[in-house]
Amino acid sequence: MFNIFSRRKSAPEPLFFSTDIHCHLVPGIDDGSPDVETSVELIRSMNSWGIRRIIATPHVTEDVFENSVSTIAPPLAQLKEALQRAGINVDIDHSAEYRLDDLFKKQFAAGECKPYPNDYLLVENSWIQEPWGLDETLFDIKVKRMSPILAHPERYTYYFDNRERLKKIHDDGTLFQVNLLSLAGHYGKDQRRQAEWLIENDLVDFLGSDLHNASHVESIERYLASKDYRRDRERLEGRILNDRAFK
Repeated sequence: MFNIFSRRKSAPEPLFFSTDIHCHLVPGIDDGSPDVETSVELIRSMNSWGIRRIIATPHVTEDVFENSVSTIAPPLAQLKEALQRAGINVDIDHSAEYRLDDLFKKQFAAGECKPYPNDYLLVENSWIQEPWGLDETLFDIKVKRMSPILAHPERYTYYFDNRERLKKIHDDGTLFQVNLLSLAGHYGKDQRRQAEWLIENDLVDFLGSDLHNASHVESIERYLASKDYRRDRERLEGRILNDRAFK
């Protein structure tokens, strides 16, 4: 893995925000970083892009990654200690990426979900179809005085031909977070086109890396060296809320 990190030919252009609100760097608890050593190296890369604050978002998904504050806190504490020993200047805490499933409903009803500062909550749709009762679930989150953020709406294929549905969800008060990896073309052309459409229609409130591994670092660094990044930066700088929402 570390040979991959050593291949960089030049430093990427820095990001225009310093807070990453979506990444999978708490070691060993989901499909992201497997261990502390890997997390430190991934965060070292992020630090070189100008990231100074990370709110890690481990998956919370029924039957797959049934995480909670009690499973997230110990490995996060180990990571914090390792970052301090490595001299990496980053403020790291956690929320989670909550799949809208029965486990979420149980944790939410019990008050066990950990939101971002100022009570923002990152939620994720099913990959197969829009969750049943999505509007009602998002409304219930708002009733609890939380602000829902829909993770990577550009990646749900069932919205590719139903963009008006995305507009309605956003118009009804759900914020949108787009992945840097989507803008980098990492998932494919369709996801990239959808992300660009969201930007063009003023539907992007947050960006996140969704970083899991070294291949994601490589994709993002290629993007940061591209004309596409400079264009997207011009359209989004001053508009996204990454550095303003969680003070």
